[in-house]
Parts: sequence; C-alpha cells; structure tokens
Amino acid sequence: MTKPHDIEFLMATPGNYTCTYLAEHLDGEDATSHDAITDYLRREKLTPRGLWEVVKPLLTDSPEAYLIMDDSVHDKRYSTQIEWVKRQYSGTEHGLVRGIGVVTLLHTDGAKRDFYPVDYRVYHPDGPQGDGKSKNQHCREMLLAAKTDQQIQANTVLMDSWYASVDNLKLIHRLGMVFITPLKENRLVSVSKESGYQHLDTLEWTPETLRHGQWVKLKELPFQVRLFKRVAPNGDIDWVITNRPDADEDPQRAITAEDIQDANASRWQIEELHREAKQRVGTEPCQCRKARSQHNHLACCYLAWVSLKVWAQTMGLTLYQARSSLFREYLRAQLRHPTIPAYGIA
Repeated sequence: MTKPHDIEFLMATPGNYTCTYLAEHLDGEDATSHDAITDYLRREKLTPRGLWEVVKPLLTDSPEAYLIMDDSVHDKRYSTQIEWVKRQYSGTEHGLVRGIGVVTLLHTDGAKRDFYPVDYRVYHPDGPQGDGKSKNQHCREMLLAAKTDQQIQANTVLMDSWYASVDNLKLIHRLGMVFITPLKENRLVSVSKESGYQHLDTLEWTPETLRHGQWVKLKELPFQVRLFKRVAPNGDIDWVITNRPDADEDPQRAITAEDIQDANASRWQIEELHREAKQRVGTEPCQCRKARSQHNHLACCYLAWVSLKVWAQTMGLTLYQARSSLFREYLRAQLRHPTIPAYGIA
C-alpha cells in the first residue's frame, strides 16, 4: 500500500471511500488486506508541507494574487469513537454538528480562478489529542508561514467575518499585507474622537462615502480602516473593511465599492474547494478512529483534489466533468453489452 494508491483510489471510486472497498479492488502485485491499509493510515505522517511541495510550481503568484482563509466542518454526526470529533458550528448545516473542523489557506490569482490550497490545519483544541489552538490562531500561523517560509507574494487576504479578529487584522497589517473582510454588525467603530464608538447601523452615509467608503477607527485596532456599506437587492446589508491605501491622491484612482466587491467575489473559490473535496474526493466519509489516520486521509484527499484539478485543466474540463468522465466509457460499454440485461423485457 502506497500514497499514490490511496490518492488514485480517492479520485476513481464511485462513492465508497472505505479501506475495505480499496482492499477489495487492489489485485495482482498491489493486492493487500484491509488491515494493511488501516495500518498504513495509522503509521504514515503526512503533513501540509507535502501539499505545498506539490502545488508550489502550479501557482500563478504575484503581489496581485490573493490568499483566502476559511474553515470547513467534516460531518461525523453518527460517529462516537473518532478522535478529533467535536461539536461545532457548520455553515452548511447552519447549526451545531459533530464533526472535524479544518482551517484552509487558499491561493488564487483571482480573475482566472486558478486556485489551489497551500496549507491547512485541523481544529482540535480539546482533549488528549488537542493542541489548545483556536481557529484564529491557526489562521495567523498559516499566514506567517505563507509570507516567511513559503515566500508567497500574494499581498491581499480575503476572509469572512469570523476571522476579522483584532489580532488577525494586526498581523496582516504588520506583515505589510492588505485585508478585505466583512464585519459582524455588532462591531463598534468611531469616525472621530468627538463622536466616540457607535454601532455600524447608526453611521451616516453620502453618495460619495457609499462609493469610496469612509475611514473609521475599529475598537481595539490601533490604525484606521476604510469601511464600505454594501446593500443587496433584497435589502440585506454587508459591512466590509479594508486597510488598502489609495494608489495616490487622485480621486479617480481611489478604491471603490466595486473594487471591494470584485475582490470579495474571489472569496467563494474556497467554498468551491471545500464542496468539491467533500463531494468528489471524499474528505468527509472516512470512519477511521485514530486522529493520525484521519489526518493522513485528509492529506491524501487534498492531493487527490489537486491531481483531479490539474488533469481537468489539461483536458479543458471542469473538475466535475473530469470526475464524471471516468465512468463514461464504462456506461457506454454496459449499454452496448450489459453485464446484467433487463429481464423479461422484449
């Protein structure tokens, strides 16, 4: 049993991602037992570093690229013996579920949608296997590694309101990077010393500030940020902040609400990664009990996703089309010469 066996199995299986199913389909010199596969997953120590070494030459990296931070919960609601499983909020379920949380850092060139995960961390703060770290701590560690160890040039960080903590914003600013992130509506800001801190929905807006935002002081943050108010067609309001400076004093080159909206649109690429990883390479179904086995499975899933994406781009297909194409010839062969013909039908 080798790592390529596991990765290729994750891409090719029609939906059963268990060790038993893999063992049933390895034959010849590759034949092995279910126990040998589970031993492999418990024994290996696959790390995010392995993912970085694979994706590094694939990146279209430049100061204009983005780093996107978000997390995903891998649903294990029916599992009672798996290490790392804890009750936590899932955006997919819009509520608490038992699962394994994974924080991912994604690199994208933005416009071309050329995106790849460059790092990830399993969120497990509690218990004997816990590391005591919050999701925001994992976020800061990955950003530091991206700029200092991996030497990634991307200069703008996109994230949702969960990661808009003061410590995260301070670190991004200290690294000389730009952040663009929505705010929760209960955050307090100040437009002047005289006005003091106030809720976002009490601010006054003009056509000019709606287009170019207004500089505000966020509570506990030692520098000003530019605040934008975005009103959706259904009336919902999003509050977005950035520390991005204007290119110069020319009003025509000042950052606009459209600029913020265009950049923020790239943030949904990480949601696409999480969805495809769950649906096409099986990050969620693994039922191995040991934390190390779960971590190794996750590592292989990320590598399988990268392999599938590269092949899809080579063939000029979407990732979903590439995955479906694996079964196209099989279905055509079965329609021509069915193994199990229709019974009693003329």
